[in-house]
Amino acid sequence: MIDTLLVLNTGSSSLKFQIFEDRTLNVLMSGKVTGIGDTPRLRAKLPDGQGTQTSLPANTNHDSALSAVMDLIAGYDHAWRTAAIVHRVVHGGEAFIEPVIVTPDVMRSLEALIPLAPLHQPHNLAGITASARLASGAPDIACFDTAFHAGHDKLMSSFALPREIRDKGIRRYGFHGLSYDWISQVLAKDHPDLHAGRVVVGHLGNGASLCALRNGISVDTTMSMTALDGIPMGTRSGSIDPGAVLFMLHDLDLGVETVQDILYERSGLKGLSGMSNDVEALLRSDDPQAAFALEYFALKTAQHAAMMAVSMGGIDALVFTGGIGEHAAPVREAIIGRLLFLGAFKTLVIPTNEERLMAMQAQKLLRRAA
Repeated sequence: MIDTLLVLNTGSSSLKFQIFEDRTLNVLMSGKVTGIGDTPRLRAKLPDGQGTQTSLPANTNHDSALSAVMDLIAGYDHAWRTAAIVHRVVHGGEAFIEPVIVTPDVMRSLEALIPLAPLHQPHNLAGITASARLASGAPDIACFDTAFHAGHDKLMSSFALPREIRDKGIRRYGFHGLSYDWISQVLAKDHPDLHAGRVVVGHLGNGASLCALRNGISVDTTMSMTALDGIPMGTRSGSIDPGAVLFMLHDLDLGVETVQDILYERSGLKGLSGMSNDVEALLRSDDPQAAFALEYFALKTAQHAAMMAVSMGGIDALVFTGGIGEHAAPVREAIIGRLLFLGAFKTLVIPTNEERLMAMQAQKLLRRAA
């Protein structure tokens, strides 16, 4: 019998999974369901190294997607015993600053945070609900994207709002912490000189942010109370004048739900280009609006990277990770070119591995609880 950790990363239209051997953290099996709500497909790398893929019914939701994953795992089970199911949860608020075993009380607290991460939190929690029903007996462990930034100084975590509002939890939290934690650990192992210095990390994907790492610790980041703030993203606006939001609500009479949809689903690269949030498609396009969207993204990312450098008093390295950061060289070059005035700094591309980081966190939690 082999004890395993099943790591789930549940998104709005996807469900990624990896199975790790608990003792060694070797990957035994991995895969993902994509296109939930549209054209769902399950792809996986099996224990023998072979790949498999299959179409799922059009009405597949997160529940049935996880059921399909569990059925696939059962078909290739090599005397595995699930020691825990580990979930990425985007928002932990002020209460959850380290991984936690999910209880009914924890679940209620996480549900209360849904308004702060409406695109992600419901799906994260749906994965927990589904796994509790489909794999009863194994504890569910939540790992939080906000936790890595929990130690920020109040200068970095506060908004310039009245105290009575700030005391209600209106503050800057930061996200992509699992990714930044992984990058920090890779730097400590492979680039200890940079780890000890001042590093700006860009997690650039459909969701995008930057983080200032000093001595491997997060001191500032571009996302704040929600995953909407900071640099423009695939479909999210990034930073925007709050007055523009009030104007849309009061003067354009668009309604709260419509404005939320605009800011989260119809803005960013998609809104600027009028075409797509797919960077590869924008790079291939000869449409001037595609080029404008990419130039805007590079400009705003560079501006925010300089802001992260200010938070640390300089920059020794710029690290790219995430789908865009790892694979879109022209975008990287456009960002770097706008930062050369800062002087000499190293640039690195380091693939992120949130699932492995989650497995490491769960392993430590289970050892402490034993």
